[in-house]
Amino acid sequence: MAGGQERILRRRIRSIQSTRKTTRAMELIASSRIVRAQQRIAGARPYVERLEQLTADLAAAPGGLTHRFLQEPEPQAPVAMVVVAGDRGLSGPYNFSVLRVAEQALAAHQSEGRRCQLIVIGRKAVGYLRFRGMRVDHSFTQMTDRPTYEDARRIAEVIEAPFMSGEIGSVEVVSTRFLSIGSQRVERRRLAPLAEDMAEMGRPFDYEMEPERAQLLEVLIPLLVESRLFLALLEAAASEHAARQRAMKAATDNADELITTLRRVMNRARQDAITTEIMDIVGGAEALRQAAAVEPGEPGLPGDGRRAG
Repeated sequence: MAGGQERILRRRIRSIQSTRKTTRAMELIASSRIVRAQQRIAGARPYVERLEQLTADLAAAPGGLTHRFLQEPEPQAPVAMVVVAGDRGLSGPYNFSVLRVAEQALAAHQSEGRRCQLIVIGRKAVGYLRFRGMRVDHSFTQMTDRPTYEDARRIAEVIEAPFMSGEIGSVEVVSTRFLSIGSQRVERRRLAPLAEDMAEMGRPFDYEMEPERAQLLEVLIPLLVESRLFLALLEAAASEHAARQRAMKAATDNADELITTLRRVMNRARQDAITTEIMDIVGGAEALRQAAAVEPGEPGLPGDGRRAG
């Protein structure tokens, strides 16, 4: 009985050790990818910030110029929502946190009478929202692990045409902001129109420019939209790697603790088995000794049938 339990525990320990190797490898891979993702964010962020400032300055310059991306939407105008989650699991609460905020935003828009279009990035988000019975108008997968600028351009293409035509009035992004390796935050922010952001950032300088301001804005605003999307994808990728690194480290630590516990149980079972065997041996030896001490046929023993002398 004890030997069978020991074999079962050995198999469980080997299985957990195999799982631990996998989680440890995934932890190390995620750790290395976080560093690369941080470097890409650090390279893209100054470009986006400078592009934002330049666009805001042009929008604030005197001249009464209007642009579709610089106009406030109608209160009941339809909304396009870009939801950025992951293609894979094993990343702790990362995907769930994004989807929870996205569902809350959708419910808020619907309660105010606005129709929403869903543009979803990440296989996990696509599967979840469709399972919940929500219509996904556009979906993109296999780009969340290492996004490129071309990926951001593809997403921007499905936004710009309906926005410029008035089919949608505003665009929101639900994604994870990467603050540090230990801190990420799910945010819901407006991508278009840019009027509110540009008003806060714009400096009323009177530039002399060539070509005309309208022509410059026609080029800069699409670039700004693509760049903001690209930065959101980069931060989401870094956040997913950080979440996966934490989740795999926790899984590895739990495996270590479980292996230690099972080894203690196995050693206790082995000791019980040894103790039982020793007791059996001692009991058998004692029985043989007693049997030898009362062996029938000896003179003078009761029940022998013979008299001594």
